Formats: sequence, C-alpha cells, structure tokens
Amino acid sequence: MRRLSLIVNPRAARGRTIRALPGVQVELARRGLPHRCAMTRSLEHAGALARSAAAGGEVAVAFGGDGLVGAVAAAVSQSDGVLGVLPGGRGNDFARTLGIPLDPRKACDVLATGTIAPLDLGRAGARTFIGIASCGFDSDANRIANQARHVPGSLVYVYGALRALIGWKPARFTVTLDDEAPRTVAGYSVAAANSRAYGSGMFLAPDASLDDGRLDVVIIRDVTKLRFLRLLPTVFSGRHVRLRNVEILRAREVTVSAERPVTMYADGDPLGELPLTLTVTRAAFRTIVPR
Repeated sequence: MRRLSLIVNPRAARGRTIRALPGVQVELARRGLPHRCAMTRSLEHAGALARSAAAGGEVAVAFGGDGLVGAVAAAVSQSDGVLGVLPGGRGNDFARTLGIPLDPRKACDVLATGTIAPLDLGRAGARTFIGIASCGFDSDANRIANQARHVPGSLVYVYGALRALIGWKPARFTVTLDDEAPRTVAGYSVAAANSRAYGSGMFLAPDASLDDGRLDVVIIRDVTKLRFLRLLPTVFSGRHVRLRNVEILRAREVTVSAERPVTMYADGDPLGELPLTLTVTRAAFRTIVPR
C-alpha cells in the first residue's frame, strides 16, 4: 500500500488549496491511503520535505501549482523517490498534460490506482523544470501574471499576455541547437519545451513528450501586434504551429541569448537570465500517472 506525504502550498491559488485539503483527506482515507501533511514555506523547503518523504519510503505528493510540482520532482530525482500530483495551482499544466483530473479530490484516484512512470526533467545549470522554459514576450507575460493579485484563476495568464503586448518590442535572439551553427531570429519568444502546455492550457508545443529525451524548441518570429493578437487564441488548440512565423525544432541541448537583458521563466517562476543553456535528462524522476 502506498504511503503518502502531502506537501501542501497553503498560498497556492489564493488559498484554495488549503480550503480543499479537508476534502482531499476524506478522499484519501476513503481509498485506504495512509498519509500525513506538511505545509511548505518555500520551494526549497518543499524540496527538503520531498527528500525526507523519499527517504522514509513515502510518495512525495505535491499539492499546489506547477512550481511546487517542479521542486518536488527535482528533489525525488536525487533518490529513488516517487512524485504524486494533486493539482492546486492556477495553471496545473503538468497534471493536464498527464491526464490527471484537475479536481484534486478526483485526482486522489490516480494516487490510489495509477502506475509509476519515469519522466524527463529539463535543466538550466543547477536549476530544473518540468514544463516549458520560455523567454521574451513570455517573460513579460509571466512576470505580469505573477504580480496580478486580483485576477481570478487561469484568466491571469490571458491578462498577463494582453498587458505584455501593449509595451512589447521585438527582441533579437541567438539560438544554438546541439552542435549546429547558431541562428539569429527577431521575434516574440523562444521556448524549450519538455512538456506540451503552459499558461493554464496553452499548448505551445503540442507534440512535446515528457519521456523522449528531447526538448521541443518553439520560435515565434516577428509579426504585427494586431496579427499576434488575432493568432494568440490558436495556442489553446495548438493550431499556431501551422503558421509561417512559428518554427518548431527538436534538440537535446539549446543555448539562447538575446541582444537585451531577458529573464527566462519555467513552471511559472524565473529560471535565470540569458544567456542560458538548456538540456534534458531522460527518465530523471518517477511519478504516478493514470493507467
């Protein structure tokens, strides 16, 4: 029988996670899953809790957003521990990609009946990410979304994109894939995708896989703001990949630099300042996925 250690972000989704916790505990008890809870103070604290859970033979269950899931995944990758996921953030794109129900009470069934699968982990130096690392226009949109305190739920990502577009100026990026020659592009963003989605259901890299040992590199070249605004909704269906200003490549390693200071974000949080070299470690950690 699986024993669980729930690592809970009490501030996730403006406190909705902590309010949902009693119902989750009822569901876990109904399924006969012994568990204990610990509240996180920071992502670093979450990693320490996950390592402790793994050492004790417990599944480290991240109950929060993708930032918390990424911190716990990084921690269990350093051991033979296992990650469990209860969606509790505003985006929940890791759970969405794996097919885990976004209602945390329904996701308890995956913890009880799911199978354990090895998944890849993206890396930028000492930092790691589970989803999509992106920069440029995405950096501005992510920063604005993180600062928004009065926009409900997943609408915050649409709000961030619209606000970012107002002041956006095209950037010039230099991108190097594996051993290829560098290429310079002017446009909106460059992303390295370990997973398919970000921003609460934006399928930026619809063909990306969490277990293929590669990053899908998405380059969005320059178009007018009006055209970009019209095309923005297509990201939710993945149809943007058909557009002439969108290029998708694959690599095990990608280096990105820019002509001006740019911060790269991943899993909703700053990953580092450009230039950055991104890689992927295949089968870096284990997690419970739906059967």
